[in-house]
Amino acid sequence: MASTIVVAMDGTSGSGKSSTSRRVASRLGLRYLDTGAQFRAVTAAMIDAGVDFAAADVAEQVAALAARPVVESGTDPDAPTITVDGHDVAERIRTQEVTDHVSAVASVPQVRQRLLDLQREIIGAGGIVVEGRDIGSVVAPDAQVKLYLTADPAARAARRTAENGAGDLDATQADLLRRDAIDSGRATAPAVAADGAVHLDTTPYTLEQVVDLVAGLVEQAGATSPEGSGRPA
Repeated sequence: MASTIVVAMDGTSGSGKSSTSRRVASRLGLRYLDTGAQFRAVTAAMIDAGVDFAAADVAEQVAALAARPVVESGTDPDAPTITVDGHDVAERIRTQEVTDHVSAVASVPQVRQRLLDLQREIIGAGGIVVEGRDIGSVVAPDAQVKLYLTADPAARAARRTAENGAGDLDATQADLLRRDAIDSGRATAPAVAADGAVHLDTTPYTLEQVVDLVAGLVEQAGATSPEGSGRPA
């Protein structure tokens, strides 16, 4: 029998959400969904559509195009995929160009509603770890396990710079804090710790230690069935 657990993994950029979510899902035989990748995918589509991000009416431009991109997310934690209109955008969405504009796109209510519907469809009957910034508060408020990961800004910047393979540490930290301010201050679905979420500061821990902690919480919640979830490839 498949697990019906839903694990909501929220937190700040660079706090370890993605790595932790994927490893926990893989260890426990659950599916995995990166909602941030979906917002990045829509952002790439907006760039390709010619949205002028310097214009005063950028939100209106994005809203008018929000229904167009067809975003599909693969949920295998060992090989997650993301496509827009059938095209693989896994590498494209991690470019600086997309990073620079994703918060602006993610703040548009029409984009959030479109992706909220998609995210809930993917979550379905459960058996999944979902990461983002409003999972426990908006996307899956009834999730059996809710976590909110944070880390010291300097540690977050160091991790993000290491992930990218290069970059200026101070500039990376400034960009992370800028995105935090935008995401936490937006009118629609602001990034906040959900009621009942376990707050975990990952600064003093290794990734494996964080994975062990989170997997333990999921297992304590009666998360997994003896047979595993039988997640799709």
